Amino acid sequence: MSEPAESSPPPGGAELTGADLARSALRAARAQARQRGEQVREKREAKRHGLRSGARSDGRDPVPLGAALNRLLTERGWESSAAVGGVMGRWSQIVGPDIAAHCQPSSYDDQTAVLTVQCDSTAWATQLRWLARQLVARLNHELGHGTVRSIKVLGPAAPARGYGRLRAPGSKGPGDTWG
Repeated sequence: MSEPAESSPPPGGAELTGADLARSALRAARAQARQRGEQVREKREAKRHGLRSGARSDGRDPVPLGAALNRLLTERGWESSAAVGGVMGRWSQIVGPDIAAHCQPSSYDDQTAVLTVQCDSTAWATQLRWLARQLVARLNHELGHGTVRSIKVLGPAAPARGYGRLRAPGSKGPGDTWG
């Protein structure tokens, strides 16, 4: 069926009646239907190409904060650093209150996977060196396999040796004295 040609308003400004009025109403209805059809088609295209969220989840939906942080840590490669940071905060829970009272973790090297621990006495440093294998196993159980390969134990920091009257000129340390 072909659309009738548009007719111009009757000469003399007369009002439309009968068939002319019906043609005018039909044209208006077709234009509205065409417009609604375009809107429906645009909505379908938007759904198909992901421009609109629907009943199913997609990447734009809200995510719990913990899941978002885990995704960020994974994307940036910060898992081991964050895990070791957690060890620093939970040290007394992991190693026990006795060891935690005398030994504190001081640093962690990502490349070598070495955790450095500072002890407040040489006796505790020696004790921690004996327990190092067990601590590495416990830390890897908590953090994931291979996160900590070894523990470097440091004893208490020795006081700086002052220069006394009997110091040999050009000496290099406390063991280098007269003689």
